[in-house]
Amino acid sequence: MASQIPKTMKGVIIEKNGGTDVLQYKTDLPVPEPKEGQLLVKNDFVGINFIDTYFRTGLYPPPHFPYILGREGEGTIASTGPGGELYGMKAGDRVVWMAEGAYAEYTAVNAKTAFKLPSGVGEKVGAAAFLQGLTALTLIREAHHVKKGDWVLVHAAAGGTGLWLCQLLKAVGANTIGTASTKEKVDLASKAGATHMINYSEADVKSKVMELTNNAGCIAVFDGVGKSTFDLSLECVARLGSMISFGNASGAVDPVTISRLSPKNVRLMRPTLFNFLVTREEFEHWSNELFDFVVKAGLDVRIHETYPLSEVKRAQEDLQGRRSTGKLLLDPSK
Repeated sequence: MASQIPKTMKGVIIEKNGGTDVLQYKTDLPVPEPKEGQLLVKNDFVGINFIDTYFRTGLYPPPHFPYILGREGEGTIASTGPGGELYGMKAGDRVVWMAEGAYAEYTAVNAKTAFKLPSGVGEKVGAAAFLQGLTALTLIREAHHVKKGDWVLVHAAAGGTGLWLCQLLKAVGANTIGTASTKEKVDLASKAGATHMINYSEADVKSKVMELTNNAGCIAVFDGVGKSTFDLSLECVARLGSMISFGNASGAVDPVTISRLSPKNVRLMRPTLFNFLVTREEFEHWSNELFDFVVKAGLDVRIHETYPLSEVKRAQEDLQGRRSTGKLLLDPSK
């Protein structure tokens, strides 16, 4: 197997921060060598996430330049490093993983953050489900444990993570209010499981939320939009509720005066997925639960489009321009 591994590969690097013009598609990048406790994965599909744009723009400073973007992928283990804990995974296994350096044909990943895909998970589903699905699952289990009958507000409900939240919240019996900007997106999120949808280009979100909840507000607000919706979210949260700000799609949230939480005794949290997955036990627990939902509950893993790696600029522009519904994937072979 190792003899079939080439010396060079296709990939996307950045050498500085900026717009999509800094994305460089290369065909001669060196294939990484796995170290102890690592797997070399030949990527079949790579997930695109908003966090990729944060590293590109410098909102999250890359650890070094040149830097290969991307945080998740699915593929086959081509080889393993010299020893170390591999958690039972071996060359030839089909895996899904989270690590740096996903926008490439091959990625060396720590075995600790890779997961052998169950046999019932179809092609593309791993890459389409993993990061956003785990984000949504840990949000409703850990950031705020949502119970049956809870009223919950989800911004950008037709986005990648939003659609996951709608499906998972329906599965646990919550009353989900989603927001979206077009009729198409409203219909999509409703189909995914949102109990009520608000088209914010036509209706006032706060008024509608208060009408639906008898002026109580929502016990949890999941806000991945950031700067443009934070104040609205805080107005819509219920007394003793949780304001969960987990993304910056519209830009980073401005500094918050903590006394703003006092009128309703609101809990404010800014979680990141990776801090819910620090131990191998946590990683396996949530990965198993996610794919149980996918396989046994038949969740719809919606894929907006699979782009050739060479068209990464168009893919990120579609994501940032809110021209997508569902997951965006890259095909590293093209």
